[in-house]
Amino acid sequence: MWRRVSRPEDGRVTEIIAGLYMSPPELLALSAGVALVVARWLPPAARPRVTIALGAVLVLSAIVLSVVGIRWQMLPVLAGAAVALPFALSPLLRHRSGRPAWRARWWLALPGSVVCLGLMATAPVSAWGFPVPVFPEPSGGFAVGTRVVQWTDPRRPETFTADPNDRRTVVVQLWYPARKSPAGAQRAQYLGRTEHEARIVSDALAHEVGLPGFLIDGVPRARSRSVFDAPVAGGGERFPVVLFSPGSGGVRTQNTAWAEELAGHGYVVAALDHPYDSAAVVLDDGRTIHTKLASTGDRDKDDKLAVDWTAVRAADLGFVLTRLEHLDRGEITDPLTGRLDTGRVAATGHSMGGAAALQAARQDQRFDAVIDLDGYPHGPTSPSLRRPTLALTQAITPGTDPDYIPRLTEALRLGTATSYRLTVPGAAHLTFMDGPLYLPPVPSIVGSLGRTESPHVVAATTLAFLDTTLRDKPGDLAGVLSTYGDLSVYPSGKGNSR
Repeated sequence: MWRRVSRPEDGRVTEIIAGLYMSPPELLALSAGVALVVARWLPPAARPRVTIALGAVLVLSAIVLSVVGIRWQMLPVLAGAAVALPFALSPLLRHRSGRPAWRARWWLALPGSVVCLGLMATAPVSAWGFPVPVFPEPSGGFAVGTRVVQWTDPRRPETFTADPNDRRTVVVQLWYPARKSPAGAQRAQYLGRTEHEARIVSDALAHEVGLPGFLIDGVPRARSRSVFDAPVAGGGERFPVVLFSPGSGGVRTQNTAWAEELAGHGYVVAALDHPYDSAAVVLDDGRTIHTKLASTGDRDKDDKLAVDWTAVRAADLGFVLTRLEHLDRGEITDPLTGRLDTGRVAATGHSMGGAAALQAARQDQRFDAVIDLDGYPHGPTSPSLRRPTLALTQAITPGTDPDYIPRLTEALRLGTATSYRLTVPGAAHLTFMDGPLYLPPVPSIVGSLGRTESPHVVAATTLAFLDTTLRDKPGDLAGVLSTYGDLSVYPSGKGNSR
């Protein structure tokens, strides 16, 4: 099923046809190119007018695409059309000049037509495999605003540099319940505050996983569902706070669809960039800090490094919570002053960020709940977790990782509050972030849930957990979670202590 998704972007034509993930100019160029090749096989009387019309449409589409930006997926279309156009126009030009028209024999034209059509067919396939991501509309009752802040911890030296005066700095993106913006309001750029920043981050992420940057050039073109600096929702309601730490090499925006869904339901989400860990962090002064983390190839050494990096991330989460408390009290000037319920806070994260969330909750009693999105529990398992925890995982067997499930189970069993481990069928590691929206739908990479179901499952399960633990909403949480996969519950017999 296709649906047209309007994507206003600086006045440019950027509508995406969901299902094909192509804009109208791209579809027009593709259609004109295919029709131009097919026109060779029309009856002679129909060829001249059809060829001229299609050639005009093709040239016009190419001009529009050159203005709005040509994606690499369209290059085979333009190449095939460039090959076909001279052969289509040559008979017409020769006829106008009074010279005898020349046409290639069918047995020569047929292979050429097949080659051109084959080139053009790669466009919709590659656009579908590497699309401009289309973000789901938040289902909550609030519109969503977003803002980026940068905070420096004067008490913590930066351990990744040799400068003794360098202090730990983090970049934080906030998603929050907002008033509805006027029709046509420009939505927030994905991956960065500007398209330039988004391209820096996109290239760094591609490099991180060994992909050529051009393959995901649609990602920095995307816009999310939130609006930068939108006014905070009225009514005076105070919103629970959810802190988020991304995966190793990940960035603050990697779970934007999830953050927007939570904000639409009345939560404030604060997602962190961890400098020298995140793939690329663009600071307020324009400097870009790239990751310094790298595997040594030695498992024991890498495990020790992961413990150290997790500790830094956990400290970052605690620091950001402190700054949010200052913000809510008015010690930092901000529109969210007086609107944050910092007495109801969850620590969350994906992959290594999930491990950081577990450690932060162990060390800092201000966190009331924990969500671990497929994160191996690096670091000590003591003191015991005293807060309810939800761990979402892909299906992991002793053959794929003999340590993961036993380690995670130990951490949950030692907790003093009821915790849950939900194994989501069809999930992969990248299912739990925005990856399914813009990466090829290969099960081993993004799972088999699909681009629509992946964000829905992650949002529905985590919202049910947060509503129960932070808002004390009544209901059968275990029953809700079990509808999405294989659920294990670790009761303490002491209830959900907070």
